Amino acid sequence: MAQRAGLSAERVVRAGADLADEIGFEQTTPAALARRLGVRTASLYSHVRGVHDLKTGIALLALEELADRVGAAIAGRAGKDALTAFANAYRDYARRHPGRFVAARYPLDPAAAAASAGGRHAAMTRAILRGYDLDEPAQTHAVRLLGSVFSGFVGLESAGGFDHSAPASEESWIEILGALDILLRTWPAP
Repeated sequence: MAQRAGLSAERVVRAGADLADEIGFEQTTPAALARRLGVRTASLYSHVRGVHDLKTGIALLALEELADRVGAAIAGRAGKDALTAFANAYRDYARRHPGRFVAARYPLDPAAAAASAGGRHAAMTRAILRGYDLDEPAQTHAVRLLGSVFSGFVGLESAGGFDHSAPASEESWIEILGALDILLRTWPAP
């Protein structure tokens, strides 16, 4: 019985997030999670309605955790220091929690997206960009650029895309952050 197993919606989602980090977000299903928890799959359905609900819960957890880490990293920083802290917190989270990192990009329905920490992510990115004195629409373009660069680099790095060539990915990361800082300071006028 679910209550005897000590299950709750929060425990199920956290266990799902841990499983996603181990086996991959795409492979995380209620059946795989039930095996991990030693319960019947039907026992989970008291807490999650199915695979979409489980994945949405993991995505929301990942967005919240990542926002907390990034927020702590950038507190009191500005300019390149804030940009670097933001990027490093993002990258460190992806390395420690590869399944959650993928989950953070899971498509959310409008209600879940509105309730998520996604807005905090956008606000923190815009806070960093205030140090670069960017007006709209350049600020929105820069938010999209940073998200694309960080997500793309971390995704390629985690997939081993940089393992077979020199220089080391760490050196490229530092160079890229420096180049982004220069670009943001000298953003072209419309």
